Amino acid sequence: MWQLDLQDVAPWLAVNDGVMGGISQARYRLTEEGARFEGEVSLAYGGGFASIRRPVRLPLKMVALSLRVRGDGQRYQLRLRTHGGFDGVVYAAGFDTVAGQWQTLRFTLDDFQATYRGRPVPSAPALDWQDVQQLGLLIADKQAGPFTLDLASLTALQE
Repeated sequence: MWQLDLQDVAPWLAVNDGVMGGISQARYRLTEEGARFEGEVSLAYGGGFASIRRPVRLPLKMVALSLRVRGDGQRYQLRLRTHGGFDGVVYAAGFDTVAGQWQTLRFTLDDFQATYRGRPVPSAPALDWQDVQQLGLLIADKQAGPFTLDLASLTALQE
């Protein structure tokens, strides 16, 4: 079974709305239970999103990704990129959290939709696990204020 090493902090990069003038903040840090994606989303100056991402190579013969999280009642996205670039098409799967409760979420290829800056890209190629080069988390959708998403595990479910 393949599992992402949540203790490896170095590869995670925060990418927030500062790229377009906003002032939202995000960070990735270790906790006793795993790791945490946290920060604050601000709608000031045309902003409104915070995210983290890292390079990743997924294993062969995957059927799904399993994510164990404890959220704050807000909506997040698990995001996959099939390129190593900073900007471009991303495959996103949204999920809702229940404040203070651990949830185990399962994502198949069908759960991800190709988007570019929040807009659908119907002409994008179909997502294949083997093409994934980056994995990330994002909070957006005018959810202003502080956020906290605890991560206990991210596991590839194989055939």
